[in-house]
Amino acid sequence: MSLLSIARRDTFRFGLLGLAALSGATALTACSGEPDVEPGVLGPGTDGIELVSSDVKRVSGDPTVLEDVVVGLQALAGDLYGGIAAKPGNLVFSPYSVLVALGMTLVGAAGKTADEMRDVLGVGDLGDRWHKGVNALTSYVDGLAGKQQRMDGSDAELALATANQLFGQKDVGWEAEFLDLIAKEYGAGLRAVDFKTASEEARVLINAWVEDQTRDRIVDLIPEGVLDDLTRLVLVNAIYLKAPWEQPFEKAATTKGKFTKDDGSTVDVDMMNKPDLSGGIVSAAGWRGVILPYAGSRLAMTVVLPDQGKFAAVEASVVQDGLGVLTPGGAPAAINLTLPKWTFRTEAPLGDLLKEIGMPTAFIDGQADFTPMTDEDLPLHIAAVLHQGFIAVDEDGTEAAAATAVVMRTESAVVAETFTVDRPFLFVIHDLDHNAPLFVGRVVDPSA
Repeated sequence: MSLLSIARRDTFRFGLLGLAALSGATALTACSGEPDVEPGVLGPGTDGIELVSSDVKRVSGDPTVLEDVVVGLQALAGDLYGGIAAKPGNLVFSPYSVLVALGMTLVGAAGKTADEMRDVLGVGDLGDRWHKGVNALTSYVDGLAGKQQRMDGSDAELALATANQLFGQKDVGWEAEFLDLIAKEYGAGLRAVDFKTASEEARVLINAWVEDQTRDRIVDLIPEGVLDDLTRLVLVNAIYLKAPWEQPFEKAATTKGKFTKDDGSTVDVDMMNKPDLSGGIVSAAGWRGVILPYAGSRLAMTVVLPDQGKFAAVEASVVQDGLGVLTPGGAPAAINLTLPKWTFRTEAPLGDLLKEIGMPTAFIDGQADFTPMTDEDLPLHIAAVLHQGFIAVDEDGTEAAAATAVVMRTESAVVAETFTVDRPFLFVIHDLDHNAPLFVGRVVDPSA
């Protein structure tokens, strides 16, 4: 029987066509990783791995619940920050990426497992409408990309896109309803790999897909030894951003300056300087912030500078109240800004943290309930949630990327102000309509 003549059944079973390198994988586009074969057809993907595509096309989502999703995202960002920040040093992560990867996983969860995941993700009483809200948020985020016109009339290209992909064991019967909802709300298909006999090859393929989607900024997301012959499914989200400033810094104005670390010691770093920058000033108890718009003024970075001796208190308020406390509307201002350049990445296993903040059952073999994923007697549980973030900030703008993998296995009018960022600070990259936190982090040593 021809692959083209295979009819859609209640479950999808498929065979491995080959574990080829992902050098030909489709790059990230503003379409958020839509399936690249005709819906309903089982056939080889462009990278040589068989792609199982639901015959349900992606829909536009429900923008009426987008704001509710963002509220949950801000709370999740605070919870994640509290756990990741326990480790000293710089950090960057994407709460958005974690939310989407766990959202895809929630599609296949049931019972207590699903209830706990809904609590962590802030689903509330939205039920399945929450997935429609995530879909609407993704469409909105992707829609921020493209050619932007600055206030001075110049054009700039802003790259911002996300992609979702599932990698599943080749001989498992995946439920059509599960794949339908993943395709409908997350725009993702499922690619066949062989974890049972070629887990290392599968790991290399998944990492290569992530690298391709993030322009090689996220490398080796899944370390050696994480996947094995009991792995059955890996759900992955990737996000990439390259955003020029609305008002770029002059490279000639960058000079060496002192940055005072939390312990009182200083390091010499490259300090960018921009006089009379048109931005926004925001403040709350214990901190002041500056809102730096990217080209087109629909996306921004808010830099939050705690008062002397208040860094720990500001971090604690983020954990308690969520990221919304850092991104309120600011007052327009002309700013004489001094800001360090920085580049770093963060690797963050999130399994233990997610257990602590309220979803332990999903990780417990024999108790986790992911029966909606497959028609087989296959007791799945989450073995690991892996996250990696990257950020580089310079005179031209910001490049940032992140990816999250959920690994499942069986078991068994204004006056110019001076704003000098010369001590540890936090940052949030967010849109300006909804304040959805796309990237979050802190800088305690720009020279690290």
